[in-house]
Amino acid sequence: MAEIYILRVLSGVRFAKLDQAMENVKKNSGQSKFKTFFDMIGCTLRYGAGYNDYDIFHFYDIPHKLRKTYVTRVINKKIIMKCNDQSVSDNLHYKSRFNRAYEKYLGREWFDVENKTFEDFEKFVENKEYIFCKPDGLDSGRGIEKLKVADFESVKALYDYCIEKGFGVIEELAKQHPKMASLHPNSVNCVRMQTIVVDGKPHLVYAACKAGNGGHFVDNLGFDGINIPVDKETGKLTALGRTEHRTLHTEHPMTHVVFDGFEIPYFKEAIELCFKAALDTPDVKFVGWDCYIGENGPGIIEANDYPDYYFWQLPELTPDRKGILPYFEELFHQKITPYRKIK
Repeated sequence: MAEIYILRVLSGVRFAKLDQAMENVKKNSGQSKFKTFFDMIGCTLRYGAGYNDYDIFHFYDIPHKLRKTYVTRVINKKIIMKCNDQSVSDNLHYKSRFNRAYEKYLGREWFDVENKTFEDFEKFVENKEYIFCKPDGLDSGRGIEKLKVADFESVKALYDYCIEKGFGVIEELAKQHPKMASLHPNSVNCVRMQTIVVDGKPHLVYAACKAGNGGHFVDNLGFDGINIPVDKETGKLTALGRTEHRTLHTEHPMTHVVFDGFEIPYFKEAIELCFKAALDTPDVKFVGWDCYIGENGPGIIEANDYPDYYFWQLPELTPDRKGILPYFEELFHQKITPYRKIK
C-alpha cells in the first residue's frame, strides 16, 4: 500500500543525509532549515517526495501546480510495481541471466562463466586483445574490469583470475561507431532508452546519452560520466550535459565535442531494437536499456528493471520546470497520486 510505503520512507530517514539536503537548499536558495524541514514533510505527504527529491528537483523554487507534475520516489515505485513482476525482474539485474535471455539483441560475443569450460574460454579469447569482465549482480559499473589478454602469462592464468574474481560474464569489447567514440574514446558511450509497454504497445519515455569521462573505460555517472538528454524525434543531443555532482557541460571536457546538435548514429534503429526487446519481456514492462551504437547498428549492453526518475526531470534540463507525471497519466488514462492505485 502507498500509505505504508510513505511511512517506510519517513521512518527510514537518514538524518545526516536529510541535514545535507537541507543545507543544500539553504545554500542554493537562502531558505531556512526550519522552513525546509516542514515543507519537505508536506511534500512527502502530498506528493510522495523524499528529501532528495525536494533538493534535486528544487521544489523550494516552484509552486504546487508544478510540484504535482513530478514523478517522485513513491510514484516511481508505484509505476515499477504496476509494470514489473518482482519475481522475474532479476532476469534483467543478473548479467548472466540477461545475456542468456537476450543474446539475440547483444550484437557481440560473450562467455557464460557458469556454463562453459576452460576449453570454451580458450576459443573465446583467441585473437582478442582485450576482454570485458562483469560481476553478475552489481550495477553502475561496479566491479567491471577491462583485461588485456597479453598481460597474463597464459590463457589458463587469465581464466583462473576470472574464476577467482567471480565474474559472471565475460564479453568481447563492443565495436563502437567512430562518431560515438569521438565523445570519449576510452569508453563505450551508451544511449539509455527508457521504455514502457502499456496495453501491448511500447513507448519511449526518454533517451539520454551516457558519455564516459576522465579516461575511465565505463560511462557511468559514478565514474565521472556525463549524461546528456537526447531529442526523441531527431536523435540529437541537447545543449547541456550533467554529471553526478551537478556540474553542467555544453561540451565534453576532454574531447571538446559540442553536445548541442550532435546526432546519434542509428538512433531510430536503436529505438526499434529496444522496442523488440521490450515486447520480448512480458512481465517486466518498465525498463531502462543501455544501447551501444556499433559500426553497423545498435546492440544492447544491459537493462535496468528499477529505472531512474531523476534525470528526466532535473531543473537544469527542464526550463519549463514541469515533471513527467502527466506523460504517465496520459498513458494509463488516470490521475496518479501517492495514494491512488494505478489500474
